[in-house]
Amino acid sequence: MRAIVTGGASGIGAAICARLSAEGLTVETLDIVSGFDVTQPEHWERVGPVDVACLNAGVVTGETDLATLSDEAYRRAMGVNVDGVVFGVRRLAQVMPRGGRIIATASLAGLTALPDDPVYTLTKHAVVGFVRSAAPQLAARGISINAVCPGIADTPLLAPEAKTLFDAAGFPLLRAEDVADAVWLALESGETGHAWAVQPGREPVDFRFPRVPGPRGPGGES
Repeated sequence: MRAIVTGGASGIGAAICARLSAEGLTVETLDIVSGFDVTQPEHWERVGPVDVACLNAGVVTGETDLATLSDEAYRRAMGVNVDGVVFGVRRLAQVMPRGGRIIATASLAGLTALPDDPVYTLTKHAVVGFVRSAAPQLAARGISINAVCPGIADTPLLAPEAKTLFDAAGFPLLRAEDVADAVWLALESGETGHAWAVQPGREPVDFRFPRVPGPRGPGGES
């Protein structure tokens, strides 16, 4: 079986590559350091049929104050975190065989608020919503798609000063390998359109979204 992992050169992506390889898959890393830009549709046109795809590439804005958020930081976050998933899924819907499985790396910030980086939170909510909404039409093609939503992980995306603060406070951080384990669980789950929350010291949780209230008729009936 063949797999691709975007952003697979370091951090969570590298751990996913290692886990998939350990499970016997042949893994190709698609990363900006090797010339693959997930924000460019023409790069996706070079991707052929694969059995497993982990759309993992992601960035933070590095901006906590919306008043000083630069256009460049905003568009980079939207491009990598959102376009990189949408363009990838679009291409995979064209070439992936039946039985194919897609995982998108979202974040706990896609399930709750993260005031320290509202734009990053925006992008991860978008990924979760896209995965849940795209699942039915991909299922008609025999393809599953799920999201993993890690909490704060000890990866190169975490600024050194932030890691120092977390360590001083005794705040537990995820290992990249913990997230890779959750990716494998989601791949093997047989589910589609689900989001798996990943937190230190816990088994991955198949997140249950609260039901949106439905409309009521003139008589107050649901």
